[in-house]
Amino acid sequence: MSSFDLDSYLQTQQERVENLLRARSDEMGVHVPPRLLESMRYSLLAGGKRLRPVLCLAFAEAVLKKSTVSRVVEDAACSLEFIHTYSLVHDDLPSMDDDDLRRGRPTNHKVYGEAMAILAGDSLLTDAFALVAGGPEPVRGLLCRELAVGAGSAGMVGGQVLDIAEDRPAHIDYITRMHRLKTGALIRAACRMGVLAAGGDAEELDRADTYGDAVGLAFQIADDILDVTGDASSLGKPVGADAAAGRFTFPAVLGLEESKQLAAQKVAQAIAAVQTLEPGDGPLAALARYSVERRS
Repeated sequence: MSSFDLDSYLQTQQERVENLLRARSDEMGVHVPPRLLESMRYSLLAGGKRLRPVLCLAFAEAVLKKSTVSRVVEDAACSLEFIHTYSLVHDDLPSMDDDDLRRGRPTNHKVYGEAMAILAGDSLLTDAFALVAGGPEPVRGLLCRELAVGAGSAGMVGGQVLDIAEDRPAHIDYITRMHRLKTGALIRAACRMGVLAAGGDAEELDRADTYGDAVGLAFQIADDILDVTGDASSLGKPVGADAAAGRFTFPAVLGLEESKQLAAQKVAQAIAAVQTLEPGDGPLAALARYSVERRS
C-alpha cells in the first residue's frame, strides 16, 4: 500500500495545469480569430488526466528537489498538452477514428465542423512550439527538439500511421512498436522535457527515458484493457471501439490476464528507474502505478 496521497497530488497538479493552460491560451489568443480560439479552447480546456504535463512537472520537481519551477518548465508542460489535445481533435475526425464523444462531450468536429476542427488542431500543434520556444533560455531549443521527436513522424504521428495500416499484423512486436510511438513517445518526451527544463544531467535524462518508455506502454495496455472492461460513462467515450473496428490490441493478441501482467511489469520497471531520483514513495512511483490502476 502506497503512503503517497496521489489523489490530492493529482487534484493539485491538474488544477495547476488548468490554470497554466488558461493563462497561456489567453496570452496567445490575442490575435487569433474568435471562432478559431473558441474551437481550440473547447478541446484544450475540456479537462482530462493531464498526465503529460503532470509528468513533466513531476520530473522537474524531482531534479530540483522542490515544487517551485521556472517559466521554462511550465511552458514545456503546457506545450505537451497543446500537442496531446491537437492529436485528440484530429484522431476523432471522420477520416480517422470517427468518434462522436470525447471526455463526455461532443467531439470538436461535431460542434465546430470538420474544417474548423482540422484548423484548431493545426493551430494547437504549431502554437505548442511557439510556446516552448518563447523565451531567451538556451534550453528551449533542446525542448523544441524533444517535443518534435515525440510528436512527429518518428513518434506519435508515425505510431498513428502504423495504427491505421490496413495490413496491420496481429503480432505483439508490431503492436508494441506502434504504441511505443503512438502513445509512448509523447509520454517519454514529457519526462525528458521535465529533466531538461530543470537542468538535469545525462543520468537523470536516461532514467526519465526508461521511465517514460515503460509508463507509456503500461498506459496504452491499460487503455486497451479498459476498452474491453470499462464503461462509457466512466471513460467519457464509447467502449468496444477497437474490437468493432477490427483492431488488434494487447488483450486481443495476448489475452486479458497476460496483458495485465505485462502492464504490471512495465510499472515495476518504471519505478526501479527513478529510485535514485525519488528514493521514497513519491509522485513518480505513484504516477507509474496510476497508469494501470486508473478507471478512465
